[in-house]
Amino acid sequence: MSPWLLFSFVIGYFVILLIVAYFTSRNSNNDTFFIGNKNSNWMLVAFGMIGTSLSGVTFVSVPGGVGDVAGGAFKGFAYMQVTIGYLIGYAVIAFVLLPLYYRLNLTSIYNYLQHRFGNIAYKTGALFFIISRTVGATARLYLVINILQFFILDKMGVPFVVTASFILLMILLYTFEGGVKTIVYTDTLQTTLMVTGLIVCVIYILHHLNIGGAEALSQMSAKGYLNIFNTDVNSKGFFLKQIVGGAFITIAMTGLDQEMMQKNISVKRLGDSQKNVMTMALVMAGVLFLFLMLGGLLYMFTLSKGGVYTDVNIDGVMVKQLLITDPHNAGQTMNVIGDKMFPSVAMNFLPPAISIMFIIALISALFPSADGALTALTSSFCIDILGLKNRTDLNEKEKKKKRLTVHFTFAFIFLICILVFYAINNNSIIDVILDLAGYTYGPLLGLFAFGIFTKRILPNTPLITVISLAAPVLCYIISKNAAAWFGGFQIGIELLLLNGLLTYLGLLMISKKDNAVN
Repeated sequence: MSPWLLFSFVIGYFVILLIVAYFTSRNSNNDTFFIGNKNSNWMLVAFGMIGTSLSGVTFVSVPGGVGDVAGGAFKGFAYMQVTIGYLIGYAVIAFVLLPLYYRLNLTSIYNYLQHRFGNIAYKTGALFFIISRTVGATARLYLVINILQFFILDKMGVPFVVTASFILLMILLYTFEGGVKTIVYTDTLQTTLMVTGLIVCVIYILHHLNIGGAEALSQMSAKGYLNIFNTDVNSKGFFLKQIVGGAFITIAMTGLDQEMMQKNISVKRLGDSQKNVMTMALVMAGVLFLFLMLGGLLYMFTLSKGGVYTDVNIDGVMVKQLLITDPHNAGQTMNVIGDKMFPSVAMNFLPPAISIMFIIALISALFPSADGALTALTSSFCIDILGLKNRTDLNEKEKKKKRLTVHFTFAFIFLICILVFYAINNNSIIDVILDLAGYTYGPLLGLFAFGIFTKRILPNTPLITVISLAAPVLCYIISKNAAAWFGGFQIGIELLLLNGLLTYLGLLMISKKDNAVN
């Protein structure tokens, strides 16, 4: 298919987003940008947040992981273990964290740390959010931009840096005025297109293989793709680790994340916000199952087209690959295992209409996480670091000018981070994101847990920041030596919980008793 044709659909998609942004950002102000004037519709927020939570990484990596090999067996549907944990985590967010945020009428959720512990804890929490969301969002952006680059822009002779710059410019254009108010609507549109693309691909492959859904699951089970629960206690994928880790990943990456909570607290009433979170959780679990089913179908489709698993020695390490003949280059083979599976099949083996739908769904999966992250980082830096909301020495126009400067600065930082990921070129971005989240969100988890579950107070001291920085370092050392120290035990997704616990214990050491808790 012509790369120019595919590129025209990408441009058309951006035009639609700009039109939505134009109508939603009229008469906007700083409150519109930061919290949508606290007038967002909970149903729109709930549906749009599905796209934000899943992102392009889920769109590509979750299906690709089904037929990938770990520990001598297919990963299969093991991601459902994490999904069970997600449901537990969302319940904690809805019934523990949201009532707290609404009671304090927060614009930035890190103001809770200021109420509870003082300015240094507040700034530390905001700092870790900024680091966490910048790294996570740019990793997600990199994956999707890289796919667009490989299948479209490389064939047009466009350098990667130009592609990344163009996409970031488009995100800037439709978010810099309306902020949260705009992205509530654009995320709803993009989630719709993403889920539609997912369903279309599932239906097409089922039709092509001439099987129904039940028969497809039966065949996946026979091939070993349907495994869910890992019972190896020492494995990173042990089911209890995955469930507990999934719960805490959700609490940290959603409940303690300004980007995600910014949309929730833009809903006027607490009850509606809670409905939003639980509705999103249930729908997202169903969507993730559909992604896993698509993954199994993609591997079955590839094998039916002559794909063959083979072991390849790369730098002295035996790596499992799934090779298939490139339909556009006779005699050449492609490795389509993992993150390469969905885009390779969609762009090379499916009809042009499905390929176009895939590109639209892919960029729809990309932007809810990117635009929300850019908006939330701008909000957090302006409110938490610059104190812009309470500045009396600046008028509304001057505040807006500073906000726009911060917004453009973060876009530039995004570009630098994307180029760093491009240089690293890791083939399993979802694993990278979960690992990084364990290190960067752990101190946030420890800070909030200490505030919520104890009545102790902390001195307003830089030791809070030192402890929050030391905990991830200790976690890294423990993680790298766990197998040697603990009889083969490997630390996986529960790294976040360990990090939070170390932060909590460090804070406990410098705290003192005081019953006067705000």
